[in-house]
Amino acid sequence: MSREPFNADDITVRNWEPMLACRKKPIIVSATQLNFIEGFEVTTMEGKLRGKPGDYLMFGVNGEKYPCDKEIFEKTYDIITNTEELKDSEVEL
Repeated sequence: MSREPFNADDITVRNWEPMLACRKKPIIVSATQLNFIEGFEVTTMEGKLRGKPGDYLMFGVNGEKYPCDKEIFEKTYDIITNTEELKDSEVEL
């Protein structure tokens, strides 16, 4: 007998315990901005996803690929220009 999964739509930061405060680890990933007029498409672990012109193609820590919206990228990532920061990372450029 299979059960329906729990519906988490009504969970908020204020009504659920325990709620953890978390900081995203400073993991270095690779990315490239793609400016094809027609956008781009990439096969991800979730299937085919599309990116718009100006969005970024990201390469995750396990080699996975995924599109990232330009505005989200600019809010979430800093481009590393200091090669010293890359020395101990596994990022391929």
